[in-house]
Amino acid sequence: MNEEQVGRRRVGEAVLIAGPTASGKSALALELALATGGIVINADSMQVYRDLRIITARPTQDEEARAPHRLYGHVDAAVNFSAGAWVADAAKALDEAKTEGRPPIFVGGTGLYFKALTAGLSVVPPIPAELREDVRARLERNGAEALHAELARRDPRAAERLNLRDRTRIARALEVVEATGRSLLDWHREGQPPLLPKDGFRAVFLAPDRDALYARIDARFDAMLEAGALEEVERLSARQLDPLLPAMKAHGVPALIRHLRGELTLEQAATIGRADTRHYAKRQFTWFRHQLPAFEWVRPEEARRWLATAVNAAWESK
Repeated sequence: MNEEQVGRRRVGEAVLIAGPTASGKSALALELALATGGIVINADSMQVYRDLRIITARPTQDEEARAPHRLYGHVDAAVNFSAGAWVADAAKALDEAKTEGRPPIFVGGTGLYFKALTAGLSVVPPIPAELREDVRARLERNGAEALHAELARRDPRAAERLNLRDRTRIARALEVVEATGRSLLDWHREGQPPLLPKDGFRAVFLAPDRDALYARIDARFDAMLEAGALEEVERLSARQLDPLLPAMKAHGVPALIRHLRGELTLEQAATIGRADTRHYAKRQFTWFRHQLPAFEWVRPEEARRWLATAVNAAWESK
């Protein structure tokens, strides 16, 4: 793409670039931002954490300096950052783009963030910190099955939908019903409107060949280790944060922490990290296909042509 293909600084619909991890989304978003004068806005739930630049393959400092980037590395790992918090930050980034006359370019792989942008988000009141800590202490002391049994008594509908081993969601459902007296399912039915109107965006999902993608995931994990991912995780581990925090569950982090504790060899930890990332990519394909039908699926090698056509046509119509 060049400035003639996508008219520079034309402001119109937002561009949403999604896809599985390691599909080339960030590079494509940067190229589009350079061609249009746009602002790249992060829509990846792990790349918000400042502690996790390498292990989450966040854009480099040089890449961030080439075009405006927002919502990258702006949250401390000790924060239980939520989709609602991201929506609030994304709304500010959208306002900034509008004020500066720059097209907003959302890029990432977190389906819930894109769903919040395009379809709205349920609103759950903030959970008191002491209640959250109490639920997590009970989880560590009694185990997930005991907490699931407790949830089944308080909120049987939510409990029925949760796997007995899904520690994080069990704890979340229990803390919501204890704090609000209402089921998390009820809160999900009542939400806030989307940030983008139905005719206010063009959305693409990069869909590479699975085998090629998995090979790229494996190679990228090895490259991240060579770039200092283990040292990054070591610094994070030294903070002794709650293992249930989102940042502590980023792909590769738990296994590398086990290696640092002497429980796994580095190769064993890397094998787990690669496998976890491949499984996540598979879930991303499934989630976007069923939850976000408005996204047009294209192969990565066709994405530049798609953007040059779809984005230019949309902006010239304004």
